[in-house]
Order: sequence, then C-alpha cells, then structure tokens
Amino acid sequence: MNKSNGMKKRIVSTLLVVSVVFLVIAGRLGYLMLIKGEHYKKLAIEQQTRDRLITSKRGTIYDRNGKPIAVSASVETISISPETVRDQGDPEKTATVLSQLLGIEKDVIMAKIEKKTSYESIKKKVEKEIADKVREQKLVGVYLDEDTKRYYPYGDFASHVIGFTGTDNQGLLGIEMIYDNILKGNPGRIVSARNARGSEMPYKYDRYYNPVDGTNIVTTIDQTMQHFLEKNLEAAYINNDLQKGAAGIIMNPKTGEILAMATKPAFDLNDPFTLNNTDLSESLKNIEDDEERQKAQSDALNQMWRNKAVVDSYEPGSTFKIITAAMALETNSVNVESDKFNCGGVLRVGPHDIHCSNRLGHGVQSFQDALKNSCNPAFIQIGQKIGKSNFYKYYRAFGFTEKTGIEMNGETAGMFYPLDSFNEVELATASFGQGPVVTPLQMITAVSAIANNGKLMQPHLIKQFLNDDGEILENIEPKVIREVVSEDTAKRLCQMLENVVEEGGGKRAFIKGYHIGGKTGTSEKIPRGNDKYIASFVGVAPANDPQIACLIILDEPTGDYYGGTIAAPVARDVMQDCLRYLGIEPDDTDNQTVEVWVPGVIGSSISDAAEIITTSKLKYKIEGSGKVIVDQMPKEGVVVAEDATIILYTEEVEGSNLVTVPRLVGMPHKEVVDILATQALKLNIKNSYDENSVAISQSPEGGSKVEPGTTVSVEFGIPQTDND
Repeated sequence: MNKSNGMKKRIVSTLLVVSVVFLVIAGRLGYLMLIKGEHYKKLAIEQQTRDRLITSKRGTIYDRNGKPIAVSASVETISISPETVRDQGDPEKTATVLSQLLGIEKDVIMAKIEKKTSYESIKKKVEKEIADKVREQKLVGVYLDEDTKRYYPYGDFASHVIGFTGTDNQGLLGIEMIYDNILKGNPGRIVSARNARGSEMPYKYDRYYNPVDGTNIVTTIDQTMQHFLEKNLEAAYINNDLQKGAAGIIMNPKTGEILAMATKPAFDLNDPFTLNNTDLSESLKNIEDDEERQKAQSDALNQMWRNKAVVDSYEPGSTFKIITAAMALETNSVNVESDKFNCGGVLRVGPHDIHCSNRLGHGVQSFQDALKNSCNPAFIQIGQKIGKSNFYKYYRAFGFTEKTGIEMNGETAGMFYPLDSFNEVELATASFGQGPVVTPLQMITAVSAIANNGKLMQPHLIKQFLNDDGEILENIEPKVIREVVSEDTAKRLCQMLENVVEEGGGKRAFIKGYHIGGKTGTSEKIPRGNDKYIASFVGVAPANDPQIACLIILDEPTGDYYGGTIAAPVARDVMQDCLRYLGIEPDDTDNQTVEVWVPGVIGSSISDAAEIITTSKLKYKIEGSGKVIVDQMPKEGVVVAEDATIILYTEEVEGSNLVTVPRLVGMPHKEVVDILATQALKLNIKNSYDENSVAISQSPEGGSKVEPGTTVSVEFGIPQTDND
C-alpha cells in the first residue's frame, strides 16, 4: 500500500514538473511569437537578405536661360559580400584585381574580405569605363551598383552661389546645401537573398526598387552676366592686389532677382577641398601637430568657401549717402531748391571735429551739389535736419537691421546702434556712412528699392522648380517687402545719382551714351588708423529706367584705395557689358567723351599697329624709322581719354624706359587725367573734388624721372585768391 502510494506521488510529481515545464515553454513561445514576433521576423529578414541602397540622380541646377551649371553623371559603387568572396570566390584574385583596377592597396581590400560582415564598400564614384573593366572579371561576391557623381561644367563659375556636394552626394554649401532635400530625391534599393553565413543563395533572388530622381532647379543667375562680373572682379583682384578679396552683385531692381553674384578668389567646385592659395597650402603642411594642422586646414577651407557678398559686413562709407539723401527727400527735411549747406572743410559735432575729404572745403553748396561732391559736413547737416527718430525709422525700413532672407547659408544682418545709444555724434557719422555695418546684399537691395520707384524687393536666387520632363512644378514670383519711399523721391534721387557720375566723384563709372547713376564709397576698416580700406561703388543703369543695379566691393587694396578710382571703373565695365548684352541701346549722345583701354601693339608692323590703335578710337604718332613697333607710350592696359595720342616707337630710344612727371599744380582735374594718361602714369586722387577744383599738390614732384606705370598722388582743392 505504501509502495503504491509512493508510486502515485512520483507520477503526480512528474506530471507537475512536466506541466510546469510545458507552461514555461508555452509561455516562452507565446512571448516570442506574440510579443517579440515582429522583432525576430525583422532579424530573420536581415539575416536572410542583403539590402543595398541605389543613389538617386541629383537634380540639375540651371541658369535662368536653361544652361546647366551643376549636373549629375552616372557612375557606380563597387562593394563586396565578404562571406560570399571567401566561400564561393577567390579572395586572393579578388583583392589583386580590385587593387589594380581601382588604385587601392591590396592589403586594404584583403582586410575587408576577412571581415565578419555581410557588406563592405570598396569604392564609390567609379567611372563607367573602370566599372566595366571590373564587371568583365566576373568576380564572385563583388557587386556594382548605380550611383551618380556631381559635375560642375564651368569649374569655379559662381562657386560661392552654387556650392558643392560631399562624397555621399549631400549638399555642403550654397544652393546645393539649402535645397539638398529637393535636389537629392529618394534612393532605390536592391534586396538579395543570402544564407545564415552571409553567402549568396544558390538561386537568384533580387528585388529592385527604383530610385526617385531629384527635382531640377532654375536659378535667377544669368550665365553671361555672371561671366562679365567674374571677369572684371578677377582683374580688379589681381591689379589692386586685394588682401581680403572682392565681391560683386548684379540685381534686377524691379524683381529682386540676383542676376550675378561673385566672390574672388573663387574655388574649383569639382575639387572644393583643395585650397586656392598654393602658398597657404604649402605652409599648412609644415605644421607638425596633427590636430593643429587639421584645424588650420579647416579654417582655411571655410574662409575660401565664405560668400563675401552675403556673409561679410562692412561700413558702406559714402555709398550710404544715397540712403541719407532718400531719407531727407522723403521726410521733406530739406528744400532741394533753396536749402544751402556750407562746408569749410571741417564741422564740429559735440567734442569732435569731423573733417571733409576736401580739407579746403566745398563752400556753400546745394543739396544736389552736396551729393555730387560727397561732402561729409553737408551730410552731417542733412542728417541733423532728418533727426534721430526719422533716421532710425528709415534705416530699419530699408532693411539694414534684418536679414534679407535670400536662399544662401550664413547670411548676416549687419549691425547698428541701439536707439538709446543713437545720439548726436552717432547721427552725424551715420549720415555719411560711418557707423552703420551692412552686408553687400543689404546695400544693393536698399539701392535697388530707390531704382524700383521706392519699393523694396525680396532678393532671391531661385526662379523655378522643374521635373525631369521640364514641366514647371513651382514658379518663384517677385515679392515686394514694403514701399520705403515714394516714386517721386526715388525718381528725383536717380536723377541726382546720374549727376554724380557725370560731374562728381563717380566719373570713372561714366559710359558714353548711357544714363548711369551711382555713388562711390571709401571706408576705413576698424580699428581706425590701420591703413586698411574698402573701396566700393554702387550704380544703377539706365538711371532713367533702371534694369540693373551693380555693387562692387574691393577689400583691402594695395596702393590706391579710393572707390572712385578703383571700384567705379570695374562697375563701369561690368555695366557696359551687361547693357550691351541686354540689348539696351545708348540714347544719350551728348555726354562727355569716354575713357578707353590702350591696346598692346609691340611687335606689330606699323600698318597693323595703326589699324589697332584707330579701331580703339585713339590717335597715334610714329617715332623712329624702323618697320616694327618696339615700344609704346602709354603702355598696354593704361586707361586714357578717347582720341588720346599713343606714341609708337620703331627704334630703341636711350632713356625711353623713364618718363618725366608733368607739373600738375594749378591744372583742372580733366587736364590732369589726360596728361598723366599720355605719359603712362597712374593717378591717385587723395581727396574729393568738384568741377572747380584744381591740383594743389602732387607727389612725385613735377620734373621727376620715374618708371612708366608709376602712381602720381594728386590733391585737389579750390585755389586761394587775394580776396580770401
């Protein structure tokens, strides 16, 4: 009986144990199936398949006329399945072949083959010619997948605007970065079956999911006008030995469209990680500390990629007098017909003596003459009439305290005084452009508002979005931000700016036959007294119906640093090229003569040289009895007045390498310009001047012997009389 009971107990215990074990197993299975089912299903799929991304084709970037300026070409990505290569292929042969064809160390490839992974990338962006050679080898476990590579057909063209992409096709700068999500599209996939070890299955199983290509972008940039701007900026960068580069913008004032935007020096978009300064690049190699060298390299690249036209800020100097003049006209703070402004060369404001660039003073002058003469004391008086409240109000209305919102990375908003710190002295200096800190983009946008009958437009770089069939997905329409000044104020001011170019400090921006309005600017960089300047010019053309606005910024020139001397001619050449390109015909044939460049004729026969000189609307005089031109005066590239005489030498003349500096004191400005040009000497005007000014000092002195091309510094002023 006891034995039977013991047996029953053992059976019951066994059943209980089995039941518990069953319940535990059932519970575990239920947990795995119901709770963790999706997780393990995902792991199983990942284990049994290999998923490779197929890069989508990046959208094309066009100029406004449909010319491609950033395109994507088909390339391939080469990868391997390490397990497949080891189990079914020939690791040694695979590493050797890929090393030879792709230019990668064999040991590097072998190390990837030996990895316990399902996928290893060997090389991206492989050109089709090379990829086809790899394909011909029929290497087991080696895969070639579609990819795209970004190309920039014009190298450094509009480099700071277009931007560039990284190795995985992501946008890193400019339009490429700002519109990366739109341009890049959506990648496709290839899903392949594999066994538990990661090798390919004995049967073929591939699912291909097509990539969706990116959207195409049409910019507002005009390729031809961009070329005009870059060509002339590059020349200015070299000729003036600019220490901090140059920037320029051409805008359609009626729409806010950026027709051209450039920063010099530029960089090659197809090789954006190579510095454009070889000396700097070599010096970085000498930094021994790796971390310090990498940081210096990164800083240098960021500086090279910096878009001065959008990111940098500067004191606008006398170009800002356009804005002050607009404030005065709009608020009726001045009576253009009757108000007079006296300039004795200096004006005391609070505890400070503020000088005019013409230390002798301009005397009594009208509002229009004050703008033409770029007279600081007069504009201080004009600013006082405007008053702090109105000045601050219109400064903000012109957009100088906020970003423009252009489609560019890194835009800054400039700086100005807080209202409670904007006092008498600050108002005085701000009136002539010292104190406000603005960006080039803000400056040209504000001036364009005056050229657009007082309406401030939103500057923009994007015109349209297109699909692959060329269908328009979206048009970007011009946007009016606000009306800053009245149409009457804007038109009157444009007429005054035309007078500045015809008779004032902007003469070097004059284009024969065209109505050109503009203003020069020369601003000393902070800290004052460091002899570092920014020369600038902003202009509109034609001034009677503006189609373009142009701003030129030359940062830290070596030698002459006046905006009227070095920036105005650059703007003139840019605007002249653009006006002709746009088909805008000259209509003002009564204007004064225009300056021209002297062509080079050394080495030419007398007849050929004569034809070249006369075609350039110049005269010539032959010196010597030879048959070939061996020298000329002035030299090639010198700017002279139309109809100036060029001396052509057919024989070597002893001492002809030196020229005699003419005695200029007492001569009017125009005569000074003409006589220096004929002597192949450059002119540096040391101060502002008006139509009655004459040369009152010069350096080097008259009669000195100097090399051709030497700069003669001349100060102009009103001659003293016995009655003074």
